[in-house]
Amino acid sequence: MYLFDDLFSALNYTTDSLFRASSKTITADATVIIVAQRVSTIRHTDNILVVNDGQLVGSGKYEELLEKCGTYEALR
Repeated sequence: MYLFDDLFSALNYTTDSLFRASSKTITADATVIIVAQRVSTIRHTDNILVVNDGQLVGSGKYEELLEKCGTYEALR
């Protein structure tokens, strides 16, 4: 299991993309939890949990959340 707690927000977009691409091999058979502020960081994940004021307000894939979760759509 890997936990990345808002690590990506400190990276520029190019470094963020390079890090995520290179870590795919290392994390291929693991559970990966990413706490993120940038939607682009989690766009292609298996499941996204949307938390607002400590409450879970949505879960699903990127496209699903755009359709059914106003909080997520507003972050885009």
